[in-house]
Amino acid sequence: MDKFMERAIELAIENVHDGGQPFGAVLVKDNNIVAEGVNELHKTFDVSGHAELLTIRRSQEQLQTNNLSNYIMYASGEPCPMCLTAMYFAGIDKVFYCASVEDAVEAGLGKSKAIYDYLKRPKTERTLSMIQMSLGEDQVNPMKLWNK
Repeated sequence: MDKFMERAIELAIENVHDGGQPFGAVLVKDNNIVAEGVNELHKTFDVSGHAELLTIRRSQEQLQTNNLSNYIMYASGEPCPMCLTAMYFAGIDKVFYCASVEDAVEAGLGKSKAIYDYLKRPKTERTLSMIQMSLGEDQVNPMKLWNK
């Protein structure tokens, strides 16, 4: 097994021993570890405290960039939709993972699969109500302001 995946698995195991979920992540560039993370939901009570997201945050803060092109993520488990989206936004080029979403379901951690399935539905069939509102006539449009 690759040394970076071994580290991601080691982090996941340590996190389970610490009372957390079995997820660890390592971000690599040029064969060097840039940042690591584990799911910290059990410590921070923050649903965004996933291993991959924390690893991305730490990397971007350390490097003072939003662009993680040419970086590789090693994750003990297949990334959830939130983490996958963050990787797309950050420009991460490649992800290696061990446990699949289906493996997570078998372990009692099925939320990722449920969300992946949920996102396949049309907006009209989703249970989270999303309603678009218009700006007032006298309000500055932030999108147009950005475009200038």
